[in-house]
Amino acid sequence: MHGTDVTIRRATAADARRLTTLVRRSSAYEGRYAAMVAGYRVGPDYIATHRVFVAVDATDRLFGFYSLILDPPELDLMFVSDLAQGLGIGRRLAEHMKTQARAEGIASVRVVSHPPAEGFYRSVGARRVGTLRANPPSVAWDRPELAFVLD
Repeated sequence: MHGTDVTIRRATAADARRLTTLVRRSSAYEGRYAAMVAGYRVGPDYIATHRVFVAVDATDRLFGFYSLILDPPELDLMFVSDLAQGLGIGRRLAEHMKTQARAEGIASVRVVSHPPAEGFYRSVGARRVGTLRANPPSVAWDRPELAFVLD
């Protein structure tokens, strides 16, 4: 599988279970971060409400997804399958998200990052704008706040 074999399409309600599984099984959320995704659910209602896009191959195998909230503009979720890490899927999803935001006339998209993902977001154009402090028991660690400033 190569990044070029992947297309990005709008998610549908039928994708909800697969998106939930991808989130819950992400190795990025093992150990101390596991509590964040243990009961997480990406439901059909969420998909209907927000701009959710999936990266899939010709057989509709899921490699990643993102969710863009328009008001206020925020990249709410972005996950790439463990098996697709390092193949450029995340970079393609980020570029797609920026194109979608620009088309909506959005000037800046906020990202509250999972701490280990900050480097990725910075590598695709986001810049650090602050820190969200831990809020136990729901979030037990500080999180970087970034923004994609769009032209």
